[in-house]
Amino acid sequence: MLFDGHCVLCSRTVHFIIRRDKKDLFRFAPLQASGISGRLPGSWIPENNDSVILIENGRAWYRSSAILRIMRRLPFGWPLLYLLVVIPVPVRDFFYKFVAGRRYKWFGKYDKCLVPDESIRNKFTDYHLSD
Repeated sequence: MLFDGHCVLCSRTVHFIIRRDKKDLFRFAPLQASGISGRLPGSWIPENNDSVILIENGRAWYRSSAILRIMRRLPFGWPLLYLLVVIPVPVRDFFYKFVAGRRYKWFGKYDKCLVPDESIRNKFTDYHLSD
């Protein structure tokens, strides 16, 4: 999962997923990580990205589709959220973009990406983060 490492909401979402990922399915990288763009096909990271990107089985999922696909892999009731997939993507993404466009104002922004501590470092594909 690629995420905005400066975004407080995005970082909290990553920690939310890590706490529930008992099967150790997910790996994370902030979009700002050094060398991340060199290891991924450029088409996976759109310009002016405001999106969480989930790369699953060689395919990239964006915005609400990425979040729903993540939720369906978590335990307990979280997979029920995947039922929202029946809502057309433009409608789901309208709400996703509404929140994404206000995420810094509502939740704040880090000056630098947070470096994961030792207990979760193995969940990150690249922990050498740029400013």
